[in-house]
Amino acid sequence: MGHLILAINPGSTSTKIAVFDGHKQMFVTTLRHTTEEISAFENVSDQFDFRKSAILKTLEDNGIELSLIEVIVGRGGLVKPIKAGVYEVNDTMLEDLRIGVGGEHASNLGGIIANSIAKEIKGCRAFIADPVVVDELEPIARITGHPLFERKSIFHALNQKATAKSYATSINVPYESLNLIVAHLGGGVSVGAHSQGRVIDVNNALNGEGPFSPERSGTLPAYDLAKLCFSGIYTLEEVKKMITGEGGLVAHLGTNSFSVVEQKVSEGDENYILISEAFAYNVAKAIGSMAVVLHGDVDAILITGGIAYNTRLMETLSDQIKFIAPVKIFPGEDEMSALAWNGLAVLEGKETPLVYE
Repeated sequence: MGHLILAINPGSTSTKIAVFDGHKQMFVTTLRHTTEEISAFENVSDQFDFRKSAILKTLEDNGIELSLIEVIVGRGGLVKPIKAGVYEVNDTMLEDLRIGVGGEHASNLGGIIANSIAKEIKGCRAFIADPVVVDELEPIARITGHPLFERKSIFHALNQKATAKSYATSINVPYESLNLIVAHLGGGVSVGAHSQGRVIDVNNALNGEGPFSPERSGTLPAYDLAKLCFSGIYTLEEVKKMITGEGGLVAHLGTNSFSVVEQKVSEGDENYILISEAFAYNVAKAIGSMAVVLHGDVDAILITGGIAYNTRLMETLSDQIKFIAPVKIFPGEDEMSALAWNGLAVLEGKETPLVYE
């Protein structure tokens, strides 16, 4: 064996784990958690013991020897805004993950669980890599129409960066030499302008900005939203769920599955066709805006995430944006490999861990 690496990626109702020997994936699985199991906990941090125990049992059941693991890389959570890279888990980070300094999300458990398991293995180290709060925005991209509000960078940094670097490798040029637009289409949607290795503008994919997604409302009419908030009909928690969790396809169609939507579209259901086309339309508009950010100098547009498996939808989207630059489709998410390979880069001395402060 070479370098054994464990990657941990907690999601809202699942925990993905994978073991790599160098670049070779040895084991990968997704632990599914029922709504009843998750709802038993008041907040995300309370799920720590439940998820850690499930991970350790799965590794044991599959013959993975913990003592051989050199590095554990957890999915980066909502820490303070930081630049892209690999960060060694420290006490400051652990505290920020526990209290949810940037918000509450299952990914906050990634670094916490990684650190806890690493402490039980002699010589093992724990890291996070390219968390969702990677912030490389240009100052001008932060400005909104009112000084009380500033745009924030919360997006699928790990998968966007991994996809961009994978594309750069495929054409034998450095990622840092390219101008790319990367659109991650999953439970949330983020569209980023990658300029010479930095994401200089991207929508806040978590808290209500950009295209709507299977579970998120994206940008909503500001005045209408303000009126709704003061109507006395909805609580703050209910409005939050409208924005993230119960918006988008869930609100329009009662499902967060594009497979279901595609089936209904193939049957000729006009409402499903309209909402599906509206989704592609909104993503295309966001991509067009990022082309402006890059002054029209775009080497390629990369589409990734689970929704990218939908061939018909990708054809619709590509037809609308192909005038900007060549469109390349990277279906699914390569986040487990991205986590592991960031850890391997540290072990091989190709990447120097950054310090979270």
